[in-house]
Amino acid sequence: MSKRASDGRLRGPLFIRPPLAPYATRPEESRGRFWPETESPTRSCYQRDRDRIIHSTAFRRLKHKTQVFVQHEGDYYRTRLTHSLEVAQIARSVSRVLGLDEDAAEAVALAHDLGHPPFGHSGEGALDECMSAFGGFDHNAQTLALVTRLEHRYVDFDGLNLTWECLEGIVKHNGPLLNARDPPHDLPEPIANFPWDLELHTHAGPEAQIAAMADDIAYVSHDVDDGLRAGLFTIEDLAAAPLAGPVFCDIQIRHPGLELGRLIGESASHIITMMVSDLIAESGRRLEDLHAQSAADIRNCGAATAAFSSHAGGEITGLKAFLMHHMYRHPRVLQVMRNAQGMLTRLFEALLSDPSSLPADWRLRCGAPRDAATAHVVCDYIAGMTDRFAAQEYRRIFHTEFPL
Repeated sequence: MSKRASDGRLRGPLFIRPPLAPYATRPEESRGRFWPETESPTRSCYQRDRDRIIHSTAFRRLKHKTQVFVQHEGDYYRTRLTHSLEVAQIARSVSRVLGLDEDAAEAVALAHDLGHPPFGHSGEGALDECMSAFGGFDHNAQTLALVTRLEHRYVDFDGLNLTWECLEGIVKHNGPLLNARDPPHDLPEPIANFPWDLELHTHAGPEAQIAAMADDIAYVSHDVDDGLRAGLFTIEDLAAAPLAGPVFCDIQIRHPGLELGRLIGESASHIITMMVSDLIAESGRRLEDLHAQSAADIRNCGAATAAFSSHAGGEITGLKAFLMHHMYRHPRVLQVMRNAQGMLTRLFEALLSDPSSLPADWRLRCGAPRDAATAHVVCDYIAGMTDRFAAQEYRRIFHTEFPL
């Protein structure tokens, strides 16, 4: 570990960025953009993707979208925005060690939750039910719709015109959507009707796979943090949880009487380090065994390349089960989420029946009340809302507050 000398400079081993590995997603080999553009002279195509995502309206709105806790419960808990930033940081760090393109990983990480509606997974469930007669709702598909159609920032095209590799990573970071031997079926509309072949039967490139694993690392660690700070469970409850329990116990033994904030912060840091180290080791082993010479080799190898070891994967699964029982299904969380689902359902039904209540630019895209075209417009409109804007729209339409 590096030590700081008396003159303030760090002494000890310094980390040097390795060169890109043969299997990295290289900017010069990108398949380009759907709408051809002259690329930036100062940024790679994946840096440009990242920058467009950060400057998008959808990215800013993540600040006021629920991760687990809704906004009025306090400013200390994660939002979709802070979660996305944590995922991006982890994805960059892991990609650097493995010789992957950090910018490609960061772009996918920053975009991966753009399509989430207000109120987190409960909002997604409500919209999926509302859209059941029109193909359902999926937040990954909604992200694709946002970055290819719904963002209106540029003169020459709708969306952000991201690279093929970034779009592929957004859609497939959790794995293939189709079996190569089966015909397309049950795909969400934005993906099924997308006019560019994203090779849905293969895995995503290595950077997108790392972004998906970074998502797991970030939300597991910060949900432990947020759950403890919110009082949904205690340190004593956590003692029996895999992975996190032993870490908290060890730090308490080594630092008796440590204040809660430092105990949580130090433990969360150790938990992240353990998961990141395991991810690097297991993914590195798989890459070495594969002898991949290109990103295409990663996509077509038939199995995930980025992964946790079987032992760590089991520990993480056990910790997720603990959080499911003690946090996500906690009565305090469930009640707010049930209320939120009721709000979005009523909003959807009101706007579907009377699209004249929509803003003018959204009304122009609608068909007749209650038809499929109107349903998709209403769904897009609600999915783009923040938690508090959904409450404001409910108040505007129904002239009353909806209790959360």
